[in-house]
Amino acid sequence: MLSTNPFADLATVIPAFLMQYFVIAMVLLIIVGTGLDMLHKKNVIYFFRNAQKAKKSAKNELTTGKKTAVILKTVVHDIGTTSELGWGKRRLAHVLGMYGTILFWIGSAVLIFKYSDGTVAPSYIPIVWHLGAIMTCLGGYWFWFFLRVDVSAEAHPWYRIITADLFVLALLACATFGIAWSFTQSAGMSIISYIFFTLFIVSNIFLFGGVYWSKFAHMFYKPGAAIQKNLAEADGSRDNLPPPADAPKQFGLGIKREEPKHY
Repeated sequence: MLSTNPFADLATVIPAFLMQYFVIAMVLLIIVGTGLDMLHKKNVIYFFRNAQKAKKSAKNELTTGKKTAVILKTVVHDIGTTSELGWGKRRLAHVLGMYGTILFWIGSAVLIFKYSDGTVAPSYIPIVWHLGAIMTCLGGYWFWFFLRVDVSAEAHPWYRIITADLFVLALLACATFGIAWSFTQSAGMSIISYIFFTLFIVSNIFLFGGVYWSKFAHMFYKPGAAIQKNLAEADGSRDNLPPPADAPKQFGLGIKREEPKHY
């Protein structure tokens, strides 16, 4: 199953160009949804004004090379390893989900656009697709059942769902139904595989069509915010915040009473 391209067998029922058009439509939904989200929340205007304010209060003038170094370090360290979460289970779950999703989406695009017309895909590409889906499920379900703030720290039940949960639930549905569809298809269970494929398509529509209502757009905002924050640290503007105090941190003995989990 892992080395089998599920989209190749699907092409015998659905033309390859329809699958490609579907992917393009999902990308357009991301663009439209993110655009509407920016217009509604005015995030770009806020970041632009904040950057202009920081530029006026900067204490150091950064060269192009220095800015590039800060941006690259932010992308590789802060964004690429989700370092803001510190060392622990939350960070590991996010890294699993993030890189799993990237592999899953890239694998889907390659298999659909290059190997859904009868061309045999190298075995490692379907393996990447399946591995990405499995990693997404591992990180996502771990986060959903055990690590969410309102579950682990605020004692809400895991089945409590709000609008902001649309992104993670739709993403998990995509990965789960994708794996189930591939497995049942390779096992020759045609009717069941078509059911899982339909659920796979529907979950994708919810995922990419619900950008405006979910946290999908945060994937674009958070890198920009992290870059702006580190540039502000480098030029001394610090987003108009005071510098760190020289005095040692004093938390008192109360901090040792329980494991920190209130994020």
